[in-house]
Amino acid sequence: MSFIRNVFVRAKDAESVVLIDIGAQTVSGAYALFVEGQSPVILYERSMAVEFHEGEAQEQAVLRALKTLGETILREGAPVLIRAVGKGNTRGILVSIDAPWQRTSVRTEYIEEKKPFLFTKHLVSALLEKTKVKPPGKMLVDESVIGTVLNGYETNNPYGKEAHRAEIMILTSLIDEVIAKNIVTTLRSVYHTRHVLPIAGTSLRYQAVRNIFPHERDALILDVTGPLTSIALIRNDLFVSIIQITDRLATIEEWVARVVAELVEVARRYPLPRTIFLLAREPEVLELQKALAAASLGDLWLSDSPPAIVPVLSSQLTSLVRQATTGTPDLLTLLMALYWRYRDPVRER
Repeated sequence: MSFIRNVFVRAKDAESVVLIDIGAQTVSGAYALFVEGQSPVILYERSMAVEFHEGEAQEQAVLRALKTLGETILREGAPVLIRAVGKGNTRGILVSIDAPWQRTSVRTEYIEEKKPFLFTKHLVSALLEKTKVKPPGKMLVDESVIGTVLNGYETNNPYGKEAHRAEIMILTSLIDEVIAKNIVTTLRSVYHTRHVLPIAGTSLRYQAVRNIFPHERDALILDVTGPLTSIALIRNDLFVSIIQITDRLATIEEWVARVVAELVEVARRYPLPRTIFLLAREPEVLELQKALAAASLGDLWLSDSPPAIVPVLSSQLTSLVRQATTGTPDLLTLLMALYWRYRDPVRER
């Protein structure tokens, strides 16, 4: 720990964040440290299986595990944070919530004026507030701008530019309202902070992968980190569509068949890219990669050459996120740290 203390104790712009990942079977937590211009550091992390009692609702079991996890990482992780930076308070808590409680969707909003207007974060924030939709029983926890087209041209740094027309692609995270409120209440009771930022796991991981591989302008992102599967299509560096497979598939063979069927439907509307990023827990990710590779995917691309299936491994991210713990790096924790580092929130609730 002396290395971390020497590096960060004098950094005035350092901030620490609690990262919490909530799945149907497992809850995980970590302390991460962020310093401008440096890679994030995972100072401490812990994972716990959700234990189910007979006759107990799934949500109740998850909340009980979350409270135990929060108390554990506060008791064990806070001293690590204090040794690293000299204080134990954090910027807040980022909470990634997965199936079956999350839903991710994308929409495009348009602005067109006769006279040129200045494209600003305030303009986007006002637009999000005006157009947001919250279905009954859902909590809108995050809206992230994932693509901007000004005057017909995709623009990576749009703020401060003038335009007559703007298209804004927005990724929306919705969480079941009851569990979202209970999660926030549980974490606030443990950490005594109001700064809890929930987000759908699918949305978070998509945004993290786009920042890890910024030069892949055309790709499919196949997310199988939880019990359900999502398929995101990127074309010309813009988010085009997302498909979420909500059925619980018992075997890998059933999973491959369903993924192929969904890709067939996507191929009816768009040319399929040559790269597939595969997100799954290790070592399952290699088994899924092998199964997909054996599925003759090249037929969908009308080519003898199959697409490149690229598993995203935690070992690939260690150059982007430093690990101060002795355990094996957790892929989801690393992706959460990278999401926080690269995020550009128009507003935070």
